[in-house]
Amino acid sequence: MADPDLPRSPSNLTLAALRAAMDPLLAPLLPGFVEEAEGLAAKVTLHLLDLERSGGGRAFDDLARGLHTLKGSAATIGLDDLADLAHRMEDAVLPLRGQGGVLPPALADALLRSLDAFLAHVRALAGRGGEPQDLEPARALLAAAQLATHAQPSPPAHTPAPPVKPPKLPVPPAAQEETPHLSPYDQLPAAPRPLPPLPPETPPPPSPESFPPALEEGWRVQPHQVVTLLQEVERLRELRLRVDERRRELERGIALLSRLGVLAETAEARALLAGTSRALAADGEEAADLVASLEEGLKQITTLPMRTALEPLRRAVRDLCKATGKEARLEVVGAEVSLDRRVLEALRGPLVQLVRNAVDHGLERPDEREARGKHREGALTIRVEQQGNLLFLEVADDGRGLDAEKIREAAVRLSMLTPEEARVALPQQLWQLLFRPGFTTREEVSAVSGRGVGLDLVRAQLLELRGHVEVQSVAGQGTRFLLSLPADLGSSPLLVVRAGEQLVGVPMAAIESSRSAKASEMLVGRGQSTLDYRDQRIPLRDLGALLGLRQPEAPEPGTPLLVIQQQGERIALAVDEVLGDKELMVRPLPAETRDLPAWQGAATLAGGELLLVLRPEWLVRPESHVAASATPARRALVVDDSLTARALHRTALESGGYQVHTASSARQALEHLRHTAYEILVCDVAMEEMDGLELTRAIRARPETQGLAIIVVSAHDGEAGRARGAAAGADGFLSKRDCASGRLLAEVAQVIARRKEGQR
Repeated sequence: MADPDLPRSPSNLTLAALRAAMDPLLAPLLPGFVEEAEGLAAKVTLHLLDLERSGGGRAFDDLARGLHTLKGSAATIGLDDLADLAHRMEDAVLPLRGQGGVLPPALADALLRSLDAFLAHVRALAGRGGEPQDLEPARALLAAAQLATHAQPSPPAHTPAPPVKPPKLPVPPAAQEETPHLSPYDQLPAAPRPLPPLPPETPPPPSPESFPPALEEGWRVQPHQVVTLLQEVERLRELRLRVDERRRELERGIALLSRLGVLAETAEARALLAGTSRALAADGEEAADLVASLEEGLKQITTLPMRTALEPLRRAVRDLCKATGKEARLEVVGAEVSLDRRVLEALRGPLVQLVRNAVDHGLERPDEREARGKHREGALTIRVEQQGNLLFLEVADDGRGLDAEKIREAAVRLSMLTPEEARVALPQQLWQLLFRPGFTTREEVSAVSGRGVGLDLVRAQLLELRGHVEVQSVAGQGTRFLLSLPADLGSSPLLVVRAGEQLVGVPMAAIESSRSAKASEMLVGRGQSTLDYRDQRIPLRDLGALLGLRQPEAPEPGTPLLVIQQQGERIALAVDEVLGDKELMVRPLPAETRDLPAWQGAATLAGGELLLVLRPEWLVRPESHVAASATPARRALVVDDSLTARALHRTALESGGYQVHTASSARQALEHLRHTAYEILVCDVAMEEMDGLELTRAIRARPETQGLAIIVVSAHDGEAGRARGAAAGADGFLSKRDCASGRLLAEVAQVIARRKEGQR
């Protein structure tokens, strides 16, 4: 236990002296106690806020129980000063049990600020910043508030008690910097005036023996150990996918053997391989169950619900309102969403800063709100939503909104924009200035804002998390900050679909239903097609056209349709094929491509193929498709059954300014030509079913495609091949070697020029 000669006030001791005074056997327990104390303090804070607002006997019991546990835990590891402070907080609360009234504001202030001092002291002891606080002012504050409270009867729930202003407690240096890395407890304004000193005696509290201390035991795991285990689970998942792929290859081998006949030696081999295939299927299912179980267990270990970061903000809102003379209520939607602890910890600071800005800058004073026809109490709302491996956070208020003119003036005053640039700047451009370092519309610094340090740190923290932040504001109605970032933990259910030859993933959470297209349910128009769905008409869009792979096509009966629901909007999405659902790890795109609006990330299929994952909100927003659907005048079609060859030709043609569509067979090419006009077609000669020469003859036989310029590509270079190509109707001939050396684009230009010359 601690040295009995150690004075209760540590004001004359350094951090090193306090640590040296601790029992060496108990010192290793300090980091665990910090985590426990922070959790208990968060619960105690919520109980205090509830009691101050609405009262209740059960809440007093919960509050006293939490303080008693805090006291017992501190005493267990020899922190007598902290145990004494928790005991005094408990003494202040217990006399009010059973009275049924609200907690007097003066006592609530004293308890909250004493709790802050408790946490700051224990964090300093654990080496998490600063010197230990002197706890004597907290004791005096509690005694004064307790004396004032007991000198008069407890008020009923609907009558607020007269305020008693608390003394100013020392604030640790870390709390004096306006930085989003601090917790809400470190950023609260100090009270302006001290109270009377500690009275000589206080009435003894009732015995709290009914609240035994309960220390929660558990394993202490280092973050790097969890990260290593996550990586091993990901390797196991990829191994399971490879096993499935090997089983499919084995089944293809069995099918090939079946076509060889029913010879005895073949039958025995087929029977052996079939048994192996069934065993692999069973092993694959067991491995899938094992991966899911491990992943779920890791999620429980490494994640916390968002409410652990959001609930403490109620305290921040309450204290900021007291400091600014405003009234506000914080509502949280989606607090049950669980998130990686590391990401959650990094989000605490940005959320605190956004809430502080909403109270200080966004919300009006009660009299101003009433004059505008609003409720005198402002509304702050935090919404949390997870879609696959993406997390979306919205911090909104119903205040005055952003003042564009003030932002223009501040931008000019701070030399961030010239007067001319400020005059023509659009609202969204002005909103982005809020995230510039040093930007503020306040000319004087207050305890809450005015330093120009805040939103720039919000954006910096979001960038570190590979996320971004957007702002929306309507004058007189409020402001919304929209944060999006990868959740970075676990797999996500995806539906793999095909558009043309491109495979893409659609998050299952955004798919409301799937169906086959019926002519009776579709209304096809020139501008937009619609689908009858649940007694309403919803837009019907072609995924291939949205991705720029082809011109928009009206779905034929039987075409797979997905009904996508996102942000209150629905669309029907026509795809060429549905390949099935998969549980895949979705990883963020590289920084260079992260701003592409259509894609939220990428996953790896069992065979190693890259699968891009669509962003559902991009699908439902028509305005986001303008760039994708805007097609240049020059279009090219590449036809080749080799993926490598298609990629080579596509890259060469796109470098020449062409919009390139691709087809892996002559049948697909003819389907493209039925809907889209092209300037040039490049096709391989050697293809299955219909080769390139047969395709060329079929194109020339159609009146609508006789003017199309065609280049055929062959692996064999010779006059005989060139003659066969010309006889079929091709305008040009290239060997594979010519294409690899970069001759394709020049040949395309010559072929198009000759055809245009011949049409004159």
